[in-house]
Amino acid sequence: MFFHSTLFGSYELAILLKIVLAALAGGIVGIEREKHGRPAGLRTHLLVSVGSCLMMIVSEAFFLKYGDLPGTGVVRLDPGRAAAQIITGIGFLGAGVIIKEGFLVRGLTTAACLWLVAGIGMAFGMGMFAAGAIGAVIALLSLIFLKKLEPIIKKDRYLHLTITAHSEPDIYPELERIFVARKLHISDLEADYDLGGKSIRYRFILTQHRVRIGRELSGIIASIEGVQRIHFN
Repeated sequence: MFFHSTLFGSYELAILLKIVLAALAGGIVGIEREKHGRPAGLRTHLLVSVGSCLMMIVSEAFFLKYGDLPGTGVVRLDPGRAAAQIITGIGFLGAGVIIKEGFLVRGLTTAACLWLVAGIGMAFGMGMFAAGAIGAVIALLSLIFLKKLEPIIKKDRYLHLTITAHSEPDIYPELERIFVARKLHISDLEADYDLGGKSIRYRFILTQHRVRIGRELSGIIASIEGVQRIHFN
């Protein structure tokens, strides 16, 4: 399961092979992210994979160099500590590519990819070539082919609707009637009264619709007397 410490009798060749394979696997996953315009693309994924591989090689080198020292000595070895710190450190890097835009969160898949290529690099660094290759293949299959299944999977859409209108008469009963007629569920509601301007702003989060209805719904609501502004996303 594990690759020998040397390749053709050379430890340096074994290190070179590990790093090249880690760079290749991380770069392939990064190309897929790069094609979709993600903030962490080819270079980021390649560097994360190679960096993780190097850290595992260094961790292995500590054991090879100092492994014969007695356990009662001053130097205590824990080869697994480097791997644990890699996993922790990649968490901070992954958080940097997650972007929140209003109610939308982007970058979760890219963050997961960074975490995965770190594991791939660690596998190659330990000489677990089969595990690293399988991880890279599964990552590519997930990113390329599972994305094509998303339109087929039925899922709830969330419509964020903001309506500004005169406070008198209150348009809420009319809005509720429109939502019920279209079988829309109000999952969240906020109201902001402007006593000075005699206006009210409603913020709705609507669910249970399978198609985009923002434009159609806005046209219906715009016909209600007293409506001043409509915003949806």
